[in-house]
Amino acid sequence: MNICKNLKIILPIILLTLFLSPKSQAAEECFEGVSRSVFKFNMAFDDMILKPVAKGYNKLPQPIKNGTSNFTSNIAILLSVPNSLLQGNLKQVGHSTGSFLVNSTVGILGVFNPAEKMGLKPYKEDVGQTLGTYGVGPGCYLVLPILGPSTARDSFGLLADTFIDPFAHVTIRENELLGVSGNDLDYFSVKGVTAVDFRADNDKNYESLEKNSIDLYSSLKSVYLQDRENKIKNSNSEDDEWGNFDN
Repeated sequence: MNICKNLKIILPIILLTLFLSPKSQAAEECFEGVSRSVFKFNMAFDDMILKPVAKGYNKLPQPIKNGTSNFTSNIAILLSVPNSLLQGNLKQVGHSTGSFLVNSTVGILGVFNPAEKMGLKPYKEDVGQTLGTYGVGPGCYLVLPILGPSTARDSFGLLADTFIDPFAHVTIRENELLGVSGNDLDYFSVKGVTAVDFRADNDKNYESLEKNSIDLYSSLKSVYLQDRENKIKNSNSEDDEWGNFDN
């Protein structure tokens, strides 16, 4: 009930800041004081929980890490299918659908990635990116608790993702799809493992950024906004030092 009440308060604010200036392509600081306070909380959470877990995860044998990363990435592709369709990118619909089917079967539930060897390379797409392809600007920049950097557009997109993501439908919404169903624990477990995997992969990048940044808040903001812009343009290079900077 509390979550529903909070959504009723937060969602109108996000929508207002998102659509007041939809043509603006530069994110503006509308809540910097609040965002910096949330950022401090997130950094404390990272120091106490996420970083130690990520460092422990990095000590696992590489095959286990690769399998875990492949598994979570395969599930994430499900969200790319409807978004690629909404963007009118039929080629990516084919790549995403084919990759998921191949990896879920031949790749044993996505633990292995034979689809990549077959030339299937789907982009990860979400509602925030889809809105961006339609010319909707990022709106206000903000930092979300635990989830980290975001914008008004991407925050709205996070909520909208749960309505079109097949994985969300069979887990947090507990609908059955092709005889498969799950629950909240399945959804948030996968999201949690995805976050740990990302944090572990970018551990050295975080350390370098912390060491060399005069203002870490501003540095992470810059990295996030540039990453989102690259994703909207589908211009991420394979040799990018950072992985997928997703919430």
